[in-house]
Amino acid sequence: MDYENLIVEIKDRIARVTVNRPKVLNALNEKTVREIHAAFSSLRGDAGVGVVILTGAGEKAFVAGADINELARMTPLQGEASSKLGQAALREIETLGKPVIAAINGFALGGGCELALACHIRFASENAKLGLPEVGLGIIPGYGGTQRLPRIVGIGVALELITTARMIDAQEALRIGLVNRVLPPPDLLPHCEKVAGEILSRGVLAVRYAMDAAIRGMETDLTQGLDR
Repeated sequence: MDYENLIVEIKDRIARVTVNRPKVLNALNEKTVREIHAAFSSLRGDAGVGVVILTGAGEKAFVAGADINELARMTPLQGEASSKLGQAALREIETLGKPVIAAINGFALGGGCELALACHIRFASENAKLGLPEVGLGIIPGYGGTQRLPRIVGIGVALELITTARMIDAQEALRIGLVNRVLPPPDLLPHCEKVAGEILSRGVLAVRYAMDAAIRGMETDLTQGLDR
């Protein structure tokens, strides 16, 4: 399938999905979100893909947030529909059944940070900046950031970041557990590919079931999680 705002490349059972709007720092408009949903839906059923790497085009941004020009024209009802569309796309990533590695190669703000949160493993370049600035615009994170960020960094740190709309650098993201590792920009994608290769060397079903158990466990209480 051809995409206008994404590049999807598959090699050695690793799919690389690149958000390709570098002139606007890979900002998410409705078309891009729909394409992300479609791409991951397609990868779900592709037996030739075992791991996905998600990144942004260029050297400045992973995804710098929502497309402000599009956002400014939305009515409240359109804004709600946009949030539901984004939630569905990110849920497609989260429940893919295959590990998705975020290669955060620059700004990951707003919807871009939420996109990274939906990935299973996150690596960042040294120039990465992350944050959820929505409350500064009079709205809340709409793609699920209010739910995923506390599960990853804890409720206190998450609420501090959400309510202050503060942007953090890669080293602070590493310190709070938001990313797994920080690397020089030239090393980011090679490291993601190395980890993807390590995952692919393990049992496919074991990886899938382990991921499923961990994700389901995060979405329920401990007793129910153990029962699953």
